[in-house]
Amino acid sequence: MADDEFTLRRQLDRAAKARAILDNEMLTEAFATLRQAYLDAWEATAPRDQDARERLWMATTVLTKVAGHLETVLTDGKIASQQLAFMDAEQERTKR
Repeated sequence: MADDEFTLRRQLDRAAKARAILDNEMLTEAFATLRQAYLDAWEATAPRDQDARERLWMATTVLTKVAGHLETVLTDGKIASQQLAFMDAEQERTKR
């Protein structure tokens, strides 16, 4: 197996794992619960408590970045799947 094909198959595997994570009800619930808790805490901060608001903003940003990373892995897997299909088609064509 060529390095390119190995890399593409690894991306497919990672995408499947990312899909399983994103489809996990407990994780989805945890993200939603945490996000709401951070927003509620942010709304309850005192007007002068800028540090607390910044920490809560960073916390919600981290949640978004984690989900975004998983989505990127999914996208990479879709692209890898298309590239592998193309490689397979090319290989079949050269056999003839």
